[in-house]
Amino acid sequence: MDKDQKLTGKCIIFSAPSGAGKTTIVRALLERMDELAFSISACSREPRVNEVHEKDYYFLGIEGFKEKIKENAFIEWEEVYADHFYGTLKSEVDRLWAENKTVLFDVDVYGGINLKKYFGDAAMSFFILPPSIEVLEERLRNRQTETEDKIITRLKKAEEELSKSEFFDRAVVNNDLGLTVDEIEKMIKEYIK
Repeated sequence: MDKDQKLTGKCIIFSAPSGAGKTTIVRALLERMDELAFSISACSREPRVNEVHEKDYYFLGIEGFKEKIKENAFIEWEEVYADHFYGTLKSEVDRLWAENKTVLFDVDVYGGINLKKYFGDAAMSFFILPPSIEVLEERLRNRQTETEDKIITRLKKAEEELSKSEFFDRAVVNNDLGLTVDEIEKMIKEYIK
């Protein structure tokens, strides 16, 4: 899919600071709405335990990822940390549109902004907000998967990311997960009908 090529389907984009509940919302929507299909991102890192190639990510390795950049195979990509690349393959979106699905993205804030710029009116973008920075910190700590340094880094990044909500079509506060999913599902159904 080249930028000049006609966009043949619609997309739903979700972005949020870590701990806002974005991935939980995305999973709930995928379970409820058969018309949605998840866009699998590509990355340069090695798979973690229990991660599967072409299910969790397209694990390309650093050189493989750089080769895809040269081939102009990405809609958007980012070097999140040194040699840690993440991106959206054009072929993945084409594959899902060929199945007559609305493509659903779960991406970081800058990826979300870039995808919205690329797709324009063919995408509806959501920014998921925590009720407060204190609630966000509590959620990150309750995961018990991060070191103290990682939590502090994520909170600093979250403060910057929260200032980007204006670049999204809808900013939704995730205070009550069930109500948030219901609200977003209504908005998506209205958009894709």
